[in-house]
Amino acid sequence: MGSPIGELEARAAVARARVEALEAELARLTARLEDEREAWSRLRIARETVAEVIMDLDGSGATAPVAGGTEPENPVHPGVRVVGAITVPHWRQGLSAAVLPDVYRDIIEVLTDAAKPMQAQQIVPRIGLPAVTGRIEGTRGKLKRLAERGRLTEDEPGRFTVAHPGDGVEPVNSRNDEGSSLWLRR
Repeated sequence: MGSPIGELEARAAVARARVEALEAELARLTARLEDEREAWSRLRIARETVAEVIMDLDGSGATAPVAGGTEPENPVHPGVRVVGAITVPHWRQGLSAAVLPDVYRDIIEVLTDAAKPMQAQQIVPRIGLPAVTGRIEGTRGKLKRLAERGRLTEDEPGRFTVAHPGDGVEPVNSRNDEGSSLWLRR
């Protein structure tokens, strides 16, 4: 058996080698993370730009002129869902909840009927989803998105209310022939 000092020096050398290897891996992962963040940022900007172009569409279904002054061959018509666009547009006067996807309309409808601010875990069962962590977190993300886009307010952390009550918000799902979409989803 070697001396205790020699054994400690050998262990320190092994530990130093592991630390250096981990630092090298961390540097590689940090560079990769920055590349992925940049790609993600470019995609978000592209999606937002496309959404802005779509939001500039007038009510007749015509599109705003494109560079060069020509109109696209296939104009986008109201009511047609465009893949890859922001599906939760920013609130503006006269833009009703009918433009939102069903689950977002359900959330707005529940909050419109609520007497006080609600949390995601209270909303989930009211929109017909099981009250499990994944659904609650997904709904919390939707609530945050609606708040970011000016449709909800979050006066207290995690508690949401409708930002513009009575501004074109009606029980939109009750217009379905089959009734509310809350009962159609399983």
